[in-house]
Amino acid sequence: MKSLLLATSLVGSLFAANIAYADVMVGGAAMYSNKNIVQNAVNSADHTTLVAAVKEAGLVDALQGKGPFTVFAPVNAAFAALPAGTVDTLLKPENKATLTKILTYHVVPGKLTFVTLKKMVQQGGGKAELKTLAGEDLTAMLNGPNNITITDAKGGTADITIYDVIQSNGVIHSIDKVLMP
Repeated sequence: MKSLLLATSLVGSLFAANIAYADVMVGGAAMYSNKNIVQNAVNSADHTTLVAAVKEAGLVDALQGKGPFTVFAPVNAAFAALPAGTVDTLLKPENKATLTKILTYHVVPGKLTFVTLKKMVQQGGGKAELKTLAGEDLTAMLNGPNNITITDAKGGTADITIYDVIQSNGVIHSIDKVLMP
């Protein structure tokens, strides 16, 4: 009987883990855990501005690399909420360095899932400092039991709207604001 209960518990745990990290839909497209960050992002209708910016900044190869990376991916509406002309200005070749800094500010080394981020925040006394690829910090905080916010260096705060989009080289969390270094 103990063996049956243990086996049932193990199967239940494996089933729950598979549900938690199953392929999900983002921007009307399936996100496949066996594809990398770029391979998935190009299919999301909600991330076309981000993809264009990544291409313009020359970061495609980096985000297709081994990783793992955690990407806080602003949706199109987040870019649209920036002051008029900001995105067009950033996409100009002469602003590539600034664009690259902003984009790498949204990327943290490692695979930080919701559970990992929540644990880091709890262990940090209510917040966790995350060092970005741009070399600056983001601050993660809980906003209720099942919501994490990310605050940038300028005090702007983004909500994570879609968690744990698992990739072959990391994880993506969709956010509702563009973070600024």
